[in-house]
Amino acid sequence: MSDTNEIMRLAKPKRKGILHIIFSRLLVILALMALQVVILVSVYNWFNEYIPYFRVVITIFTVTMVIYLYNCDMDPSGKLTWMIIMTIAPVPGAIFLVFTRTDIGHRAVARRIEKLIDESRNEITQSEEVLKQLEKDGSGTDDLCRYINRSGCYPIFDNTEVIYFPLGEKKFEALLEELEKAEAYIFMEYFIVEEGYMWGKVLEILARKAKQGVEVRVMYDGMCEISLLPHDYPRRMQQIGIKCKTFTPITPFLSTNYNYRDHRKILVIDGKVAFNGGVNMADEYINRVERFGHWKDTAVMVRGDAAKSFTLMFLQMWDISEPKPDYDRYVHVPPVSVEHPGGYVMPYADCPLDGDKVGENVYMDILYRATDYVHIMTPYLILDGELERALTYAAERGVDVKIILPGIPDKKMAYALAKSHYKTLIRAGIKLYEYTPGFVHAKVFVSDDCKGVVGTINLDYRSLYHHFECATYLYRTDCISDMEADFQDTLSKCREVTPETIKQEKVFYKVAGSVMKLVAPLM
Repeated sequence: MSDTNEIMRLAKPKRKGILHIIFSRLLVILALMALQVVILVSVYNWFNEYIPYFRVVITIFTVTMVIYLYNCDMDPSGKLTWMIIMTIAPVPGAIFLVFTRTDIGHRAVARRIEKLIDESRNEITQSEEVLKQLEKDGSGTDDLCRYINRSGCYPIFDNTEVIYFPLGEKKFEALLEELEKAEAYIFMEYFIVEEGYMWGKVLEILARKAKQGVEVRVMYDGMCEISLLPHDYPRRMQQIGIKCKTFTPITPFLSTNYNYRDHRKILVIDGKVAFNGGVNMADEYINRVERFGHWKDTAVMVRGDAAKSFTLMFLQMWDISEPKPDYDRYVHVPPVSVEHPGGYVMPYADCPLDGDKVGENVYMDILYRATDYVHIMTPYLILDGELERALTYAAERGVDVKIILPGIPDKKMAYALAKSHYKTLIRAGIKLYEYTPGFVHAKVFVSDDCKGVVGTINLDYRSLYHHFECATYLYRTDCISDMEADFQDTLSKCREVTPETIKQEKVFYKVAGSVMKLVAPLM
């Protein structure tokens, strides 16, 4: 079989019949997990029936967990949710709390990531001259940079060009062009990789480049194995010269591993060009197929020294289970000549295992420092108390806060949860809009014609607390005006949410939103 035919065979979507589903690896995994639950319940019932004073012990244990919960450093919304769970089901709730808080499944990973970050903390040095420029500016961006560098090694750069893509299709076109220019290496890290047209075109270039001697590495989240890619996909990639990994593969064992997903979208070429944003490697992201109406997504391409930060992020995730990466080879590349470097660029990552909510804090920094406007696009709106307060406080002090959300949801429960915040936000003066042509997957903040963020971080608990995420912070870059123009263009295709439209909402969304809000931190 020729190389081209083999690549097309790998990229061609597979039809899944009923027998394939019944005997699939996923069904086996779910069955084995269910068996573990049955065994645990049976053991508990046996102890409850035959062991004297077992109920007394369990009662003391539950009360102890309530006291622990009240005094731990969890977000107040999360504490309230766990209190409700333990009120309804005291023993299972307390046991589940212990299971999630001890985080047994991720302790080794957390230690490894902490070590990798410490080892790489000085691999990319921050220019003191750039920080001095920002100090004189008085915008507070220098303080934000210092904060971000507490949790990693992500300097702010003044010699990087940024191009903003208002649609996934635009990113895809530029991505194909840049891949063709690769000479040394291509690193790809995506939450979703799905066989189809988009991935097929990319894979064709990757295989050809690998044959030419370019080092190609691809990493995707283990959730892809559930329905999108076969379990042996990394081995298939190896056959065409591509190094491939799955982040936290799904296994038949109950584990807190599954709570932490790699939601990042990173593509780095030769350490000189990088892509970031909401666009995954699947056909709906470029509107090749339609799932929830028109798919509105965004991305950025950075060309220059800031691309090194994305290289570092990729290597830290890739090498969780391997020896120390060769930073000299991949990160310390020669400077890139940039034609239009205007402004400052700071890529940054968020790790759920360090207890530091970097993604949320960057968003709140923008909200608290804004003087004119903050315009936001997000697919989900599941807010904790801190972020909701930052949004409402900005609006209450006169800042024009506008949020664009999907008009057609991809997840009805998440959609209902978003609507549960509408009354509070509108009462504070925030203007909400729903994108009538379809689904907004963009994660964009733009403020005061000078600040912006494009990345992978949604306004929900999953992104802010549980996922590995990344984004690009922009200050006074030329593309800020493009981001605001795109926001206004998208706004023209939206319907405004008002008290009257809220009254007309379907009963399902009102009831579901109120109920689901009780367990929102677990979603």
